[in-house]
Amino acid sequence: MEECLFCKIAKKEVPSTIVYEDDDVLAFNDINPVAPVHILLIPKKHISTFFAMEPGDGMLVGKLHEAAVKVARNLGLTEKGFRLVANCQRGGGQLIFHLHYHLIAGRPLGWPPG
Repeated sequence: MEECLFCKIAKKEVPSTIVYEDDDVLAFNDINPVAPVHILLIPKKHISTFFAMEPGDGMLVGKLHEAAVKVARNLGLTEKGFRLVANCQRGGGQLIFHLHYHLIAGRPLGWPPG
């Protein structure tokens, strides 16, 4: 996916402030944060939406969740908590078509969102 912004970030072609990285996952600060803590977690493999997942990609999504917990612990959010958001398709609020999660924290988060 040559034009995918998140693929370019994963390949280090576009700069970002990385807060976590392993072989499969990258986490970096959102450039338009909605809270004091706003981290994006992406698989390094391009998956455009949840509907584009292939057999075996569920393990990769699990790794995203594990990475979210590691990032949250590193940021001292164990007691205060965080919100993990995934938008799917334009109607669900997805703007960049590379599967990703938003880890949001650092202020009171109302319900329902949006």
